[in-house]
Amino acid sequence: MNNSRLARCAALAIACVLTCMAPGGPAAAQPNAALATAAPQNGSAPAASQSAAVTIAETLLFQTNHLQNIHAPATLTYAFHKAGSVEPGFDDKVQLIFSKDKPATTMLFLSGPRQRQLADVDNPEGNPVLLAFLERDIAEMHRLTGGASNYFRKRIRLALAEAAQVLPRRFSYAGKNVDGREVIIEPYRNDPMHERFESYVGKRYSFIISAQVPGGIYQVHAAVPGAAKNPGGAGGQPLLDETLTLVSLEQSQR
Repeated sequence: MNNSRLARCAALAIACVLTCMAPGGPAAAQPNAALATAAPQNGSAPAASQSAAVTIAETLLFQTNHLQNIHAPATLTYAFHKAGSVEPGFDDKVQLIFSKDKPATTMLFLSGPRQRQLADVDNPEGNPVLLAFLERDIAEMHRLTGGASNYFRKRIRLALAEAAQVLPRRFSYAGKNVDGREVIIEPYRNDPMHERFESYVGKRYSFIISAQVPGGIYQVHAAVPGAAKNPGGAGGQPLLDETLTLVSLEQSQR
């Protein structure tokens, strides 16, 4: 398959991923079914527009083998932090568990009553925490605004395809400086329907990726700025601020 055909197939796979994240959609019975679609594929994609092209942002997030530096058995742990004025915040964790005895990867996304029930992912290459974060984010947007999940999903997909910023980013992990890239989108900034979700127009997503950290994904951040205290001034406390950050990789002896 030539490079042009591969690019078109990859773009269609990305669209399928974000579509499958819908409640009641193909991934509803098995929430992580869409995650496998995010990994690089050698086969063909579902039939759709063949003119789609893959952006750098889409490639970094959905067509990269993030897990190539993980060797089972191992556990990746991420810290999840929620803050903001819209409702009480919390701190929790997310874990990806790689077993040597089975090809599936288990994800524990948050805990207690907040835990999302996600099916194991068979032989993932793309890091499943990325789509799990987006799945939860879309569900939260629906809960907080009453808007349709499919609409929020479409805005994220369009932003990644048409308006994403990709910047070099240096950050600190495990006491060392690490070079990576940051993908930034604001899906609702130019949304023609923004008056329905006015408080969330400024919502900004950022994804920090680097092959130098285990699992390839260092941080995923979604934030809604607060209203300015004074005309022309800086915003107050964020309306919503959620961050998923890589904490550690633990290699098991079993």
